Amino acid sequence: MDLSHRTVLVVGGTSGIGRELARRFAAAGSTVAVGGRNRGALAELAEEGFGTFEVDVTDGSSVAAARDAALDRYPGLDTVVTMSGVMLMEDLRDPAHFEAARATIDTNLLGTIRVIDAFTPHLVGRGAGTFVTVTSGIAFLPFPPMPSYAASKAAVHAYSEALRAQLAGTGVGVVELVPPAVATAGQEKVNPHALPLDAFASEVMELLSADPTPDEILVQGVLMHRWAEREGTYDDLVAQRSRALAMGLTSGEHRRPRREAPVTPLTGTAWEPYSR
Repeated sequence: MDLSHRTVLVVGGTSGIGRELARRFAAAGSTVAVGGRNRGALAELAEEGFGTFEVDVTDGSSVAAARDAALDRYPGLDTVVTMSGVMLMEDLRDPAHFEAARATIDTNLLGTIRVIDAFTPHLVGRGAGTFVTVTSGIAFLPFPPMPSYAASKAAVHAYSEALRAQLAGTGVGVVELVPPAVATAGQEKVNPHALPLDAFASEVMELLSADPTPDEILVQGVLMHRWAEREGTYDDLVAQRSRALAMGLTSGEHRRPRREAPVTPLTGTAWEPYSR
C-alpha cells in the first residue's frame, strides 16, 4: 500500500490508536480526515490540520450524514479505517449484563458494518480503495471477563473475510488490523505488557506499506494470540486469562460493571488487559 498519496478517513480516530494512525498517515504524505463523537478532540485535530466530522456509529443517520459530508469535501477518498470500539466487563450470571453486551455489539460489530455499508458504493464505484477493519488479539484468544468484546471482534474478523471475498475483482481491498494490548489512555498501568503506542504504530505502518499488503496486519506482539490454536497454547492461555475472571468475581467487581475504556462509541481504543 502506497501510504504517501492516500485520502484516508479514520472513523473513531479521536484518541488512542486511531488518532496515532491518523497522524502517521498524514506524516507519510496522505490527506487524512477523522470522524468521531468527541467534539473537543475533533477541534484539537482540526487545529492540527485534519478534516473532522462528527459521527456516531451506532446511529445510521449520523453515519450517512458523515459520509455525505466526507465525500463532499474529499471526493477522492480511497481509504476508510473502521476504528470505533468499546470494551466492557460483564458477569454473565447477572442478566443485567445484557445492556453492556448490546452496547458492545452495536458499536464494535454493527458500527463497523454501518460504516462499511456507507462507503462501499463509493469505493466500488471508483474501482479502487481499501477498507481497514480493526479487530483484536482477543478475537482469537478470548479474555473471559469481556465476552461480548471478544465475540464482537471475532465477528468483525469473520465479516472482514467475507467482505474481502465479496469485493474481489472490484479493486477494493480489505485489510484487518489486529492490535494486541497497546499503551493508550493509561492502559499500561493495568497491563505492564502493553506495547508502547509509538512502537506499535511504527510496526503497523511498516506492514501496511508492504507490497503486497498482508490481509491481516499482525505486529509481533499479537502473534501469540493469533496463532495460539495452531501452536497448541490456546487452552493454557485461556486458563491463565480465566484466573483474572475468578479474581474479579471473588472481589465483587461483578456487582458494579466497570468501563475498561471510555464507553463513547468512538474511542479509537484497543485495550486488552492481561493479554499476556
